Amino acid sequence: MSTVRRAAVLGSPIAHSLSPVLHRAAYAELGLGHWSYDRFEVDEAGLPGFVEGLDSSWAGLSLTMPLKRAVIPLLDEITGTAASVEAVNTVVLTEDGRRTGDNTDIPGMIAALRERGVEKVESAAVLGAGATASSALAALAEICTGPVTAFVRSRERGDEMRGWGDRLGVDVRVADWGRAGEALHAPLVIATTPAGTTDSLAAAVPEAPGTLFDVLYEPWPTALASRGARGARGLVPRERPPAP
Repeated sequence: MSTVRRAAVLGSPIAHSLSPVLHRAAYAELGLGHWSYDRFEVDEAGLPGFVEGLDSSWAGLSLTMPLKRAVIPLLDEITGTAASVEAVNTVVLTEDGRRTGDNTDIPGMIAALRERGVEKVESAAVLGAGATASSALAALAEICTGPVTAFVRSRERGDEMRGWGDRLGVDVRVADWGRAGEALHAPLVIATTPAGTTDSLAAAVPEAPGTLFDVLYEPWPTALASRGARGARGLVPRERPPAP
């Protein structure tokens, strides 16, 4: 008899997450009838208690906002990819209790863009400055040959993005969020902000937009993606599955 294995996605808010649907379908396809996948509303304050309460039946966790950095002190180790941006979206749990953090946002973004024919760009723009934005910079380090403009709401966030750029070898230039409409003229725009944040930018989409990569999948399409449908491509969920 197979041992029951559990996994789940954590975050706040989390009700919108499609991860349970995706994982359960994958488990069924793979014949993993003894695997389950759920979702739990967990904020930064509640994360340590949740993690400490996991028993040996747990195989892994997917993490979305605001937990991608908050989880790091709770782990035994993180992969080089996760360490490069100090953001973890997947935790693999072993039966002896070890916790390993990984980041699949970075290879996921690169793969999704390549599937849509985006191999190299001369410049790009990033909307936002959170954990997903730093992962976007890491992806752009692989495919962008020129500057990346980060549109942010504060000087502190701008300094953070410049710091990530220095660390990742990306020429990051910072612009105030009030000018975010200018981002839509870039060959590639990666939107990393929460739902509703970019809705007001939809009217600024040019007649011939480049590639718009919006990490949101709920609601989908976003107002920005809908307006830019002539050139908008790509969608990557914020949380990723732990491997069976």
